[in-house]
Amino acid sequence: MKYEIRIKRKVERGLRKLPSEVQKLLYLLIEDLKADGPAQKTWRNFSPLGSDRYHCHLNYRYVACWTCRKDEIVIEVYYVGSREKAPY
Repeated sequence: MKYEIRIKRKVERGLRKLPSEVQKLLYLLIEDLKADGPAQKTWRNFSPLGSDRYHCHLNYRYVACWTCRKDEIVIEVYYVGSREKAPY
């Protein structure tokens, strides 16, 4: 099953400010999300954040957070940024 990925507009606007290495890692994560769904156990510090919410570290400083409702094929990335400001 292939998942559809949506990126919140706020995340899209903030991508330009992220280091290029982090941008590349995010795009790799998005490809993994498309192929394998919301549970990305191979990514560093992956964990569920409660009902339908997940996160993982892109590198030591940056994280990505996403949501996927049960039995849906749409995954929404709602935060990419420093782990100190992450909404969890």
